[in-house]
This record gives sequence, structure tokens and C-alpha cells, in this order.
Amino acid sequence: MAEKNVYQVADWNGQSGERWVAYQARLDAMMAVFGQAAIEAAAPVTGERVLDVGCGAGASSLDLAARVGAGGQVLGVDISEPLIGRARALAPQDTPILFQVADASSAELPEGAFDILFSRFGVMFFDDPTGAFAHMRRALKPSGRVAFVCWRGMAENDWVRLPMGAIKGILPPTAPPNPEAPGPFSFGDQGRVARILTAAGFTDIAIAPFNASIPFGEGGTRDAAIDDAVEMTLEVGPLSRALADQPDDIRARASAAVRAAFADRPGERSVMIDGAAWIVTARSPAS
Repeated sequence: MAEKNVYQVADWNGQSGERWVAYQARLDAMMAVFGQAAIEAAAPVTGERVLDVGCGAGASSLDLAARVGAGGQVLGVDISEPLIGRARALAPQDTPILFQVADASSAELPEGAFDILFSRFGVMFFDDPTGAFAHMRRALKPSGRVAFVCWRGMAENDWVRLPMGAIKGILPPTAPPNPEAPGPFSFGDQGRVARILTAAGFTDIAIAPFNASIPFGEGGTRDAAIDDAVEMTLEVGPLSRALADQPDDIRARASAAVRAAFADRPGERSVMIDGAAWIVTARSPAS
């Protein structure tokens, strides 16, 4: 029986989407270095058309638009109405971007229209990833390029490893999630990613590790930065889900434990944590 996908459209159009909008600036700062690495791998040039999958609040779309220029076009798609609303509000009027609330795995996309299929952490949530990539491949031109960044394993990423490790003994242990269930780490196995892209009809697949020290939370002082990192963790991501139905005393204990974990990390106006991702590239067939 398939594991329930907790990353549902309704959630991204409800509480999760609203929370991501609230923390948009800090989350984009956290993911910026990974997005830039993926854009360098995509190598967009003036005049090209790019499909940005799971574009969120549009930071990656804006960066892509700056590369393709006025003669190019970026279509940013995301299932979250709050995030697309934020993206539209942040994009200058003369930017060559269109934003659309849509599920890229099934949305009507113009066939053979795009030079590049791009994503910054937006492709790990499909219920049927092979079907989704096969569908999106049809929107690429012959020999069109794919470039995306996805998280490696949970144990390599401090934004989950630190808080979830800190609450051991506070919350009862839960069964580990199915590593292939839709979610942030479902593409952590590079072999699985290669199999999905191959089955979806892509060629020239390359998967390279990318590590970075990234800012988590922000504040005018060290204590304020740690407080902000803890608040973000309690509001966005796996820990927020684990604590959703817990009483106040458990939440308070968890908050204190997470704060102690973040206090061990360096940084002044942000808590600097370790992040680990894959930079994935591929091509659609020439014909």
C-alpha cells in the first residue's frame, strides 16, 4: 500500500503555503547557493525559454529571467497559490516571467516549447516521478536540457538532522519514512534519480554532489538569529509536522532542545548549518 503523500496540494494552498510565504526571505537565502549551482549547470543563455518547476516564491525564476533576458521567457509553475501570489508580487513588471498555479506533472504544457527544464528543490514531491518527468519531457525541445537540485539524505542535512536529533527522548520514536515516498529526501538515492530519468526518456544523465554551509534564520544578534532558526524549525518542515498535535509542555521541551543544538553551530546574524544536495543534469532525446 502506497505511503500517504503529506505534501498534498491542499496543504501547500493552506497552512504550509502560508508559512513558507511568511519565511520566504529566510528560506530563499538558505537555498540560494544551491539554486545558483543548478543555474550554472543549466547554463541558460539569452533568448532561451525555461520551465521552472516548483518555483515557489519565484527567486529561481527571477535569476533565470536575468540570464535569458528580454528575448527569452521563464514560466514558473507551482501548486501553491500563496507562493505564486508572492512570486507575482515580487517580480518587476518588465521581467520576462509568467507564473502559473499548476502541477507540472499533469498540467497542459506547450509541446516542444522549452530549452530548459529547471527546478530548485521542486521535483521530489511527485506521487509518480517517472510519469511526471515523462510528461514534462514532452514540453522540451529536442536535445533540451534538464538541470535541477535536490536534497541528498536527511542525515547529511542539518536543517533536519539537528532538530530531529534534538527531540529524541522528548517525542516517542516513529518509524522511518519510506525513502521513496514523496518528500524532501525522496531523491536522496542518486541511483533512483538516474532510474527515474532514464525510464522517463532522458539521456546524458549526470548527478554530482554539492555541499554548502548555509544560513538558517536571521537576527541582529547571535541570540536573535538562534531564536529565529528555532522558530522557523517549529513552523516549517518535518519537526513542525512531528509537533503538530503535541501539548505545550512537549513543544517547550522540544524548542529548548533544538535551541541548544543550533547554539553549537557557528554564525552571528544567522546560524550556519551544513547542507548536502545533488546537482542533476540530463537531456531530452535529439529526435
